[in-house]
Amino acid sequence: MADRSTDSWYPTAAYLYVLDLDGPALAWEYLRRHPEYWRDWLCRRRRPEAAHRWGLRLLEDPSLDARDAHPAWFPDHDAVLQLYPDADPPPNASAFEFWRIPGQKHLVHDGKRLILKARWPGKCVRLALAPGLEDGMAYVYAVRASAALSARYRTLAAEWDKLAVVAEASPTVAVRSRPAPAALLELRTLQALDATQAGASLREVGEGLFGADAVASGWHADGGLRSRVRRLVRRGRSLMHGGYRRLAQLE
Repeated sequence: MADRSTDSWYPTAAYLYVLDLDGPALAWEYLRRHPEYWRDWLCRRRRPEAAHRWGLRLLEDPSLDARDAHPAWFPDHDAVLQLYPDADPPPNASAFEFWRIPGQKHLVHDGKRLILKARWPGKCVRLALAPGLEDGMAYVYAVRASAALSARYRTLAAEWDKLAVVAEASPTVAVRSRPAPAALLELRTLQALDATQAGASLREVGEGLFGADAVASGWHADGGLRSRVRRLVRRGRSLMHGGYRRLAQLE
């Protein structure tokens, strides 16, 4: 059996950032691993329309993980806050204040408008800024009309609450709770997917994820650990081959 301990997928610590990712960011992690997406990216000058095939407005560099990439999904995820200039603001209208938005900020033009992505420990907010909106200007936010309007409004309100509860200065130390089971599932799924795409066997994947001792004692033809690894690999491939669209709310 080959020694996989030096492979890039082997150290679980390299995947810890996944624990903080939301749906759109997780969708990108699965899409960027798709071999055909890589081919479209490398041929992007000849095939600029390829982005729509993947549910994107523009192709994003697949070598960038979700901490540095800014994929522009189409249509927008419900959690994207759409901000517009207020055409008839009252005297006490709230003003758009760019520099009071917490966290590390990134501005990206998606071909239609500016997208502001703000990230701080454990949180990420995306704002779609309409043309004409300027710092200090009164603004309104929009909810896309649909039969599920109340659900979309609750999603929007939850995103806005992230901004409302943050103090002006970001804390230098953040207390983190234990990772949720769903977040750990995504971490292990991505690690298992990378391992199989690197040519690792199921047993080698199991050793990387759960340790050699656990595999030595619990790896049987009908054992739970072996079945667990098989399910992780199957789930990763499914998400890479289109399942990511559910995470990004493209369907």
